[in-house]
Amino acid sequence: MLRMDPVVASVIALGVAYVLGGAPLGGLLVRRATGLHPRQLNPHLLGVENVLRVAGPQVAVASFVLDLLKGLLVVALFQGNPWAALGVYAGHLHPLPWLRWFDAPRGRGNGVLLGLLAGLAVTGTAAWWLLALPIWVYAGLLTLTRFVSLATAAGLVALPLALLLVGAPAGTVIATAFLAVVGMWRQKAALGRVLDGTEVRLGQPPAVLGLRPDVVLAAFMVHPITLDDLWQPLSQRLTGRLVAKGWLPERWLRRALLLMRPMVQAEISGIRLSDGRELRVLLITGAMLPDQIRAFPDVAERMAIQGARMAREFGAEAFGLGAFWSTVGDKGQRVQDAVPEIAVTNGGAYTAATVKAAVPGLLERFAASGGTLSQACAAVVGANGVVAFGVARSIAGDIGKLILVGRDPERLTRSAATLQRKHPELEIVVSTDVADCAEADLVFTATSDPNPVLFAEHVKPGAWVFDIGRPADVDDSVREVPGVQVVPGGVVRPPGSMSTVIDLHFGTAKVPACMAETMIMTANRAFDRRSLGAVTRSADIAYYLEAGAELGFEIVTEDDGERAAVPA
Repeated sequence: MLRMDPVVASVIALGVAYVLGGAPLGGLLVRRATGLHPRQLNPHLLGVENVLRVAGPQVAVASFVLDLLKGLLVVALFQGNPWAALGVYAGHLHPLPWLRWFDAPRGRGNGVLLGLLAGLAVTGTAAWWLLALPIWVYAGLLTLTRFVSLATAAGLVALPLALLLVGAPAGTVIATAFLAVVGMWRQKAALGRVLDGTEVRLGQPPAVLGLRPDVVLAAFMVHPITLDDLWQPLSQRLTGRLVAKGWLPERWLRRALLLMRPMVQAEISGIRLSDGRELRVLLITGAMLPDQIRAFPDVAERMAIQGARMAREFGAEAFGLGAFWSTVGDKGQRVQDAVPEIAVTNGGAYTAATVKAAVPGLLERFAASGGTLSQACAAVVGANGVVAFGVARSIAGDIGKLILVGRDPERLTRSAATLQRKHPELEIVVSTDVADCAEADLVFTATSDPNPVLFAEHVKPGAWVFDIGRPADVDDSVREVPGVQVVPGGVVRPPGSMSTVIDLHFGTAKVPACMAETMIMTANRAFDRRSLGAVTRSADIAYYLEAGAELGFEIVTEDDGERAAVPA
């Protein structure tokens, strides 16, 4: 009889078992029982709990048993080869898309894991009591914490450690160590949520923390402004230390960010609406930096779609796109088309509403402080954009001179001509140089630049600056110019006592208007008022001003946000 080299046999066992492990038996069963593709039921995780919820107990048990048999029979087929155990587990958790029809979400693989442990036991690869140790570790930790991911990870780590301590063959220890790594990689997002306090415990509903009927749940997608923002969640601080010490090159990290999936990393709580209901917001982080969102639009759109699906999975009723995410996928339209089961908004209507509400008050305060509006010069930075041009249009009848600053001189010239026809007496200048703002008494800035565009040398002493840009357009140096007042634009204070562990960079208990739009839309179930694409409807602007005020939202009109706010 031909004897095969052990290494070759292990390689063959690993490869064949991987292919067999990729067969989504449970997913096919769910599809047959429900008539739906498994990704329509849950785009990320189709574990026992989710199958139980969407298909009932019989299908859930049968699906688990099929996974168990898959692990058992594949390992038995290769006579207990531990590399076959690694292959079937890796194939189940991380299958290659070799057949599109088999493209089904997977669970944590605990059924397959139990089956392969049984297979290793019945073939005599290791003593049954030793292979039962991971099960006892899993059961004990699950009882104590009710975190399935944490219990699974602990059981996985216990297996190679136990084999090592009893002197098992090196190949068996190495194969099970790789098996633990594969399983831990599948659990990484869930383990991060355990550290950040957002992971769902066994038995809780998919909406985190067990929501009551009087609780409104929305979701909002954010991104880091700088690399330092990545380290805010507790689960990411080790990576931050590695980068700070130079052990993890920044260029490697930036490449890795493009491959990461969104994560629920925090929750906004403490918002109490005027009608007594509580409103919570899941903060979903898409880890791309602003320049990456611009440079890789297809990757950004894919990540935004993943975020929308995750929001739906966690039970949110609406999904908002914040900061640079609001520019992705035709300003959210393609994200909505890809995930029609949840309302998606880019927040443009309420952002415009906050500007419309704040600008008249700003002009009044400027005049009350001794400024003469009819003789004042105002500069609008980012005037090629819809929001900034809206500001220019609203102030054109009150000032003596207007400077339109933007990157496209032809569009600026057309915009200037439009304003000139309505205000023939107004002096209008177009410019592509932000330095021309140094002439202005009033500066309004609303760009989509990821970095500050307005610095101290661009502002004259005593000027008033209204910063609508998010991220902020105004550099900190501007505040050092004598007499300058910087007023935030598009900033809202929700009702109640808002709190979150993530610094949103808008000050204490304040949020951007695009996030507030998501909150208001969800609270009123006004999903037909979502902002998508480049067009912002006047009726929606008026709606959010009125609805926000009724629910208790306030538009911030002072730099520190604590002294004065006007009803939204």
